Amino acid sequence: MGKYQKLILKILSGMADASISFAELCNLLKALNFEERTKGSHHVFRKEGVIEKINLQKDGSHAKPYQVKQVRNIILKYKLGGVLDEEI
Repeated sequence: MGKYQKLILKILSGMADASISFAELCNLLKALNFEERTKGSHHVFRKEGVIEKINLQKDGSHAKPYQVKQVRNIILKYKLGGVLDEEI
């Protein structure tokens, strides 16, 4: 199982929202083909076919738990959890 698949499983479990690394979450979204724009401390991710935009900010070195929950909801809504290749 690849590192992004493990991270998706961790996010989908909902048991570790406060311990997800900000950098890991950003890299996962990029691997899922989201485009990133940064303005100040805001990292905004957009993807064609996904209505919502994801706005992430650091909380120390971690992502904010409510933002991890937003990412989880988008992964579930758009069924993005199975699109990653093991090699990524």
